[in-house]
Amino acid sequence: MDTKYWVVGANWSGEKLEEAFYRRGYWEMGWEDTDQPSLAKKRDSIQPGDRIAVKCRDGQGANTISIKSIGIVKEVANGKVFVKWILTKMNRHVPCKNYLGTIHGPVSDENWKNEAFRL
Repeated sequence: MDTKYWVVGANWSGEKLEEAFYRRGYWEMGWEDTDQPSLAKKRDSIQPGDRIAVKCRDGQGANTISIKSIGIVKEVANGKVFVKWILTKMNRHVPCKNYLGTIHGPVSDENWKNEAFRL
């Protein structure tokens, strides 16, 4: 099985939820599956062992995003991606790559992936 790399958001209408996700050991997308079926399908394609990074925008018009945490997926169930968080409270600036929405991946750019997901 090939490990896949995913970039996700944790800001719901201005409310930053990454700390709650770390405490609870999961990430969720903040939309009902019926409202965003394409995002739900993408979330459900995440597999145990995949890597996940929480990101946030570096500001309107910025060409970078900040990686806030990195984790290893344990399970996807009931609309949640359960994660073993490896690094949290990060502030690693990486090129935006248009990764501004809720979920992106699997990431294919090796250089970007190495920069964003390095431990």
